[in-house]
Amino acid sequence: MSTATETTTTGAGQAPEAADGFEPDRATLAAVLAPGQRPPRPSALAASTAFGWRAMLKIKHVPEQLFDVTIFPIMMTLMFTYLFGGALAGSTSEYLQFLLPGIMVMSVVMTTMYTGVAVNTDIAKGVFDRFRTLPVWRPSAMVGYLLGDMFRYSMASVVILVLGLILGYRPDGGPVGVVLAILLLVGFSFAFSWVWTMFGLLLRSEKSVMGVSMMVLFPATFLSNIMVSPDTMPGWLQAFVDVNPVTRVVAAVRGLMDGNVEGSELGWVFIASALLIAVFGTLTMRLYNRK
Repeated sequence: MSTATETTTTGAGQAPEAADGFEPDRATLAAVLAPGQRPPRPSALAASTAFGWRAMLKIKHVPEQLFDVTIFPIMMTLMFTYLFGGALAGSTSEYLQFLLPGIMVMSVVMTTMYTGVAVNTDIAKGVFDRFRTLPVWRPSAMVGYLLGDMFRYSMASVVILVLGLILGYRPDGGPVGVVLAILLLVGFSFAFSWVWTMFGLLLRSEKSVMGVSMMVLFPATFLSNIMVSPDTMPGWLQAFVDVNPVTRVVAAVRGLMDGNVEGSELGWVFIASALLIAVFGTLTMRLYNRK
């Protein structure tokens, strides 16, 4: 009886001992749980780069994701060059000089839709619930997706350029013109990808994102100056082609690679890219904060 009383009674102001007789020291606990100052909050650049590296790691573990920027551009270039080259330009070599910059734009622009697909997939898996709790710059998750996709855009451009050089394409703008053209295209694609991040947040499934994106991208790319000159089209179609953003991007990229670019075309692409980021980037972050 006295033993039970001793085990259940403690002195005034004393904490009960642990079951094994060991009482942790408060100073020791404080040293373990708070060894130093709280680490500084990562900058916007550091957070965005980390999320971009995450996108690159996904490609590393699933390299099949690169089929759309390797196999698809090769198929498009070969198919259109040898199907339409003789009929439209009299020879495949002459048509390749006109076609290759346009095919480069077409392949990269159509690849932008996968940004929205990746965003929608992570939302369905619940990954974004974790991202929203992290003490980082809020848009960094979205910017990280786009930074990772910029690698895909660059790879698609290089694959098409190498294939074109093998087939006989010779850019009159030289290496500088080619590099500037690829940078311009990648920059525009970065801005254009914000459209699909918005749809990735807005729509319910990745199939919906792909369906909407293809419904927009197919007419935007085919009803442009990628395949043929707009001068050969009916007047009513020329009116649409002239205001098509893809037409302006193709004209700027083709001009840089041919060495005869017009400043107005470059200015249009820069302004359009800024507007895309301002409008769709803002809408994307509003949806992201409310989702």
